[in-house]
Amino acid sequence: MKLSNAEKLILTMLCEVQEHLKMKGEIDPDFIKEAIYNDHLWAIEWKYHGLFESSSEPNPPEVKFVTDVLDMWSFIEPAYQELSAEDKKRVDAEVPFGLKSFEGFDGNNEIEYLSIARFLVEKMDLFSDFKGRIINSHMPKTGRYEQMLSVFEPIRTTLGAPRLLNADELIKIGKR
Repeated sequence: MKLSNAEKLILTMLCEVQEHLKMKGEIDPDFIKEAIYNDHLWAIEWKYHGLFESSSEPNPPEVKFVTDVLDMWSFIEPAYQELSAEDKKRVDAEVPFGLKSFEGFDGNNEIEYLSIARFLVEKMDLFSDFKGRIINSHMPKTGRYEQMLSVFEPIRTTLGAPRLLNADELIKIGKR
C-alpha cells in the first residue's frame, strides 16, 4: 500500500476524530496511526485484508525477511529447550553464538528490521512467543540470520507437530 503525505495526514486526522468521539468501529485507529507513523503501511493490508482487493504490490523484502527469521526462531527455541542435557552441551560447544533464544536486531544498523519485528509481535499479535522480547542486539544480526535461513528453509518443510529440530540440525543451522 502506498499513501501520499496528504493521504497519511487525512487518515491520521480521521483516526483522531474517531478517538476523540470515542466511536467504536471495526477499524482500530491506534493501529492505523502506528502503521502510518512507523511506515508499516503493509500492515494495514495484512490486518484488514478483507477491505482490499488482492494487492499487486508484494510485501517489502524486509518484512518477508523478518517474518522468515521469526518463523525460524519459533522452531529453534522450542527444539533447543527439548534437547537432552548432553545434546544441549554439544550444541553449545559447536555453535559459537548459541541458539538458546532469539537475539533481536541491531538498533543502530538494522532499525528497520527491529521496527518491523516489534510491529509484527507487539501490534499485530503475531509470533506471540516473542512478545516483550524483541530487543536491540547491539550488533548486526541480519547477515547471520540470512546464513541460518539458507540452511533452515529446506528443513522447514519437514517440521511441525510432533517433529522438532534435532541437535544435528540445530548445529548445522547455527554454524552458518
